[in-house]
Amino acid sequence: MEFKYIIKIPDTCGGLPVFKDTRIPIYIILDFLSTGETVESILENYPQLTSGHIYEAIRFASELSKYNEELIEISG
Repeated sequence: MEFKYIIKIPDTCGGLPVFKDTRIPIYIILDFLSTGETVESILENYPQLTSGHIYEAIRFASELSKYNEELIEISG
């Protein structure tokens, strides 16, 4: 996977994926989106980000979910 805005640095935020040139972990933005926050409201609170950052975070989560299917437990 290749990303323009997302990196992982072992000594930054515990090695979690963050946006380049920030210490903003991707999961924070994804959490906001999952609770119904709009891209516009996120950008108001994080002016160092662009809509490109937000949409790439969504793509990152989508790509990651393709490789981590075992995280979802199937009950029945």
